[in-house]
Amino acid sequence: MKASLKAGVERKQTFEIDNQRTIEFMGDDMRVYSTPSMVRDIEETCWELCQQHLEPGEETVGAHISVDHLGATLLGMTSTVTATIATLDGQRINLEVEVHDGMDTVGKGKHVRFVIDRDRQKARLEKKRAALSAIE
Repeated sequence: MKASLKAGVERKQTFEIDNQRTIEFMGDDMRVYSTPSMVRDIEETCWELCQQHLEPGEETVGAHISVDHLGATLLGMTSTVTATIATLDGQRINLEVEVHDGMDTVGKGKHVRFVIDRDRQKARLEKKRAALSAIE
């Protein structure tokens, strides 16, 4: 990790609430930002924030997310996710997030990411694939 990865660093990212980001089970006239889409947008924003502060060969992976979906964002609006690094604990990055749709705060949460070594993770995954192949 670079020294620039520290508490207080933030990133804002805006997402258009298109059809794919909305619920459909209540009909077209009640399409609003879905919680799974909000979670995905939060994770993307946090990942992008962390990427700027990694050394070559490093990556971050999500380990935990907790989100309160506080309000409805209509189809066609935009949401802005603000991710802020709250604390660092070794390889663990604790982030706080807020989602705003231009009118209201519609989401708040916490996300945990871990910095990993890409080559080490690749070796672990290859070992797991080999074990899985042996079972099948």
